[in-house]
Amino acid sequence: MIVDASVEAVWRVVADITRTSEWSHECHRITWLRGATTAAPGARFRGHNRSGRLRWSRDCAIVAFEAPHRITWRTIATTVFPDSTDWTIELEPVGSRTRVVQTYQMRDTPRWFRWIAGVMVPMHLDRGDAPADDLRRIGMIAARDAEGAATRQ
Repeated sequence: MIVDASVEAVWRVVADITRTSEWSHECHRITWLRGATTAAPGARFRGHNRSGRLRWSRDCAIVAFEAPHRITWRTIATTVFPDSTDWTIELEPVGSRTRVVQTYQMRDTPRWFRWIAGVMVPMHLDRGDAPADDLRRIGMIAARDAEGAATRQ
């Protein structure tokens, strides 16, 4: 999706993991873990999520951080959540605008868990427009922030 904000403005939004709740349809809060305070390879955080009445949290680790073009985090497998997924956001300049691409790759996800997750959170089987809506929100937030910064100067 191409958004009306510069790569730098969009990067400021996506690289600040604590802002995920501003744009995500599912994550409503992020807390840093193990003394981390900013995104960097190896930094850990906990994402607090909700879908309908269902609530859960996942520990994640930043596995790639290439400013201002790519960030990837991985959900950490546990006994309760034996799956792991890599989530990547990539940014590419398109003139004064930015192409934002979000991808995910499930890793080591047991088939039985995929079935249970699909029953508990059907939206995970058919994500519909939610990911595109997330990217639109990232663009709107980045544009608003850039406009506010320009106004303050």
